[in-house]
Amino acid sequence: MRIGGVEHDSLIDWEGKVVSVIFTQGCNFRCGYCHNPSLVLPDLIRKTGEISVEDVFTALDERKGWIDGVVVTGGEPTIHADLPGFLARLKAMGLLIKLDTNGTNPAMLKYLTGNRLVDFVAMDIKTVIEDHMYSEITGCPGKGITSLIRESVEVLRSSGTAYQFRTTVIPGFHTDEILSRLEMEFGSGSYLKLPFREGENVGSILISP
Repeated sequence: MRIGGVEHDSLIDWEGKVVSVIFTQGCNFRCGYCHNPSLVLPDLIRKTGEISVEDVFTALDERKGWIDGVVVTGGEPTIHADLPGFLARLKAMGLLIKLDTNGTNPAMLKYLTGNRLVDFVAMDIKTVIEDHMYSEITGCPGKGITSLIRESVEVLRSSGTAYQFRTTVIPGFHTDEILSRLEMEFGSGSYLKLPFREGENVGSILISP
């Protein structure tokens, strides 16, 4: 696992739980509004370096009596082939696990949920699941990606694992029509709209001179 950051104690990343947050490096999207550019852009990843996996487990072992679990986020955690083994080690410590994902790896999600390696999955729904819409917001070709997104949606709905779909609402992009369509498809109690956060993001770095 390539780990770019750890927040040892958080009360806001998993409702009702005290958790440590582990940030993985690397992402297959380039969403301009992403506020973790140091975990997404290769040049910044190389500059910041990575944190030893063993150091992470040492810190978690010291906090076992104080935290309920761990949130694994990114970047995009599911691009890492060794994610299942990493989560299995967390499980062996008796920790609950929440996974944040963009939904582009349904095979990984199916494996993780099927083997009970996660207790909760929060999946980003960037916009209406159509090729041109996803291409515009992620900065990546939409063709092929949207079929993976839809497959991940169905994996979670049939998994028996607790999950939540969520959309960061971007001013000027998410029109009332788009939000209405998303609410119609996902607004059944497991859907959350998040506010856009101002500040440095992937887009501002990519367009800077």
